[in-house]
Amino acid sequence: MSYLINSSEILQTIDMIDQQHLDVRTVTMGISLLDCADRDINVCCERIYEKICRRAEKLVETGCAIEREFGIPIVNKRVSVSPISLVAASCTAEDYSPIALTLDKAAKAVGVNFIGGFSALCHKGFTDSDLRLIRSIPQALTQTELVCSSVNVASTRAGINMDAVALMGRIIRRTANIDPIGCAKLVVFANAVEDNPFMAGAFHGVGEPECVINVGVSGPGVVAHALKDCRGKSFDTVAETIKKTAFKITRMGQLVAQEASRRLAVPFGVVDLSLAPTPTIGDSVAEILEIMGLEKCGGHGTTAALALLNDAVKKGGVMASGHVGGLSGAFIPVSEDAGMISAVEAGALSIDKLEAMTCVCSVGLDMIAVPGDTSAETISAIIADEAAIGMVNNKTTAVRLIPAKGKTVGDKIDFGGLLGSAPIMPLHAGSAAEFIARGGRIPAPLHSLKN
Repeated sequence: MSYLINSSEILQTIDMIDQQHLDVRTVTMGISLLDCADRDINVCCERIYEKICRRAEKLVETGCAIEREFGIPIVNKRVSVSPISLVAASCTAEDYSPIALTLDKAAKAVGVNFIGGFSALCHKGFTDSDLRLIRSIPQALTQTELVCSSVNVASTRAGINMDAVALMGRIIRRTANIDPIGCAKLVVFANAVEDNPFMAGAFHGVGEPECVINVGVSGPGVVAHALKDCRGKSFDTVAETIKKTAFKITRMGQLVAQEASRRLAVPFGVVDLSLAPTPTIGDSVAEILEIMGLEKCGGHGTTAALALLNDAVKKGGVMASGHVGGLSGAFIPVSEDAGMISAVEAGALSIDKLEAMTCVCSVGLDMIAVPGDTSAETISAIIADEAAIGMVNNKTTAVRLIPAKGKTVGDKIDFGGLLGSAPIMPLHAGSAAEFIARGGRIPAPLHSLKN
């Protein structure tokens, strides 16, 4: 389906770009690496490096050209690849970290900001390759700069693989012991989607084309600015205002996606219209909720406000593009949102409230720093809670926790750049060790039986 985007629509975005932090957060090229498989891991690595460099050779150059010509900031150019647990399944090596090093080398060679896909899909059980990949994660993420990893441990159709949940608690713990920043590049999913352009959870799904362009737009600042004219007005007006704003934001993303697709001769996949905040003041999802009338994000009414926001963003975006996908909605990463950080520091926003908010937003407990001595079992229990929300509600949920080595509640950890900084959040003291030790699988809900 083709969409004509005229110059007047482009002009409407100028003030949004100049004054309201509107940008295209990422142009992500998905690349299938399934044909790179080999029993010899060195041969596999050579094939992976060659294919990424060949396919993504002009990605950054093209993104920069579109930026200059249209005046639209494109913050990140990224690559996602097939889940490495599938690509490396025929390798005889036990350690997959050489593949991570190859991905890092290829990402640097083509000039992208991140590369995602050091991933495994084990929501119903493990293959031998899944286990080899997961065990390689601590070394893989702490020895590389640009590699991102994800593991899908649950789905609405399969239930929750509690053995995977328990293992991921230990993996996050080990990664944090080496370098906490590695945990910022690791996401544990329920119902992971195959066309997600956003890191750290991006991978190129097995149902995707050989190569594809996905675009992720953003714009919390634009929505916040639009809502300032709605003070005192009904929620009907608020919802309509958000929908109209999301429409304009998504049209901009559609333009960039079409141009990138045409110039690179790569199929256009989806526009992900998620409101992804940054640490910049005025580019905050929390601020949007407070403009709706909350004294502080995290107070009573926050979940309802977020539900309205998420729904209106999706409705507006779907009208603007025939190919909306990814996660699409509102992200609530604590470290990447100045308003969320402020709410945590004021004592208004707890991890329990964040968990409740994940029932109605796009992802889950994202970029949350916890005390450095948090046990693996506690981390696993948090993952299990979030996976249950995703499983029962038939939505994507995720956990990206960072145990901050040597730090405790009241301290702060700084990640730098788009990752921002985060206050260390308190967790419940009770042990979940016996619960996590049970293992097995939490069955899928009854409504999963749809065939």
